[in-house]
Order: sequence, then structure tokens, then C-alpha cells
Amino acid sequence: MRFPVSVKGVIVRAGQVLLLRNERDEWELPGGKLELGEDPPACLSREISEETGWEAQIGPILDSWQYHIHEDADVLIVTYGATVDTDQPPVLSHEHKQIALFSEHEVENLRMPQGYKRSIADWFSRLRGPDSP
Repeated sequence: MRFPVSVKGVIVRAGQVLLLRNERDEWELPGGKLELGEDPPACLSREISEETGWEAQIGPILDSWQYHIHEDADVLIVTYGATVDTDQPPVLSHEHKQIALFSEHEVENLRMPQGYKRSIADWFSRLRGPDSP
């Protein structure tokens, strides 16, 4: 069985994480499908730019997990921490229905896969540093 690999970025700016609402009315992280021979961080940087208008610096891998979207649709998700250096609002692309920034506490109540929530919590924790609660 073969299934695609999707690289996703957790971008936290000013204490809020950037999320996109897809055609299934789920919130997701920016990113996309890795093409054969493509470098994962380069793919993610390109996808973030296309989907948000932001130039991102790709950081460490946070997590990986298999997502069963529906019958005959599975994907391997690999999440990365990412940063941006802009005050500009994100720009919604044609690929999504909505784009928004959410606080760490708002994420828990959003309709999205648990793997994304786990990656978001991990990146917030890493950004706070080892001595923070």
C-alpha cells in the first residue's frame, strides 16, 4: 500500500498559531504533499508561502503520524516547527476556505485531527523553553 507524505508547519506568531480551514471543514496546518525527490523543508517553505503569503523559516521535526482521512485516503503527516518574521496578515489562497490565528487554548476545541493538536502543543512548549510551566 502506498500513500502520500504531507509536510505541515506549526507557525506561532505573537502567541497564536496559524490554521487553515479545508474543504472537510476541518482546521489544519499549512503545508502540502511532498513530491518525489523534493526536500521536505523546502517543500514546506514553498507550501506555506503559497497558502499564506508568509516566508517561513523551517525548524525541527515535531511529530509524524498516519492520518486516515476516509476510505482509500491515508496520508503520512510530518509536522515541523516554523517561524515567520512579519507583521503582515496571512493571505488566504484558493486552496482553503478560511485562514485564522488561534491562541493555544482555543485549539483544543477546534475540529481538527489530534495529531495536529499534539504538534501545536509541542511547538508552544518548545517556544516557551525548558524552564516554563
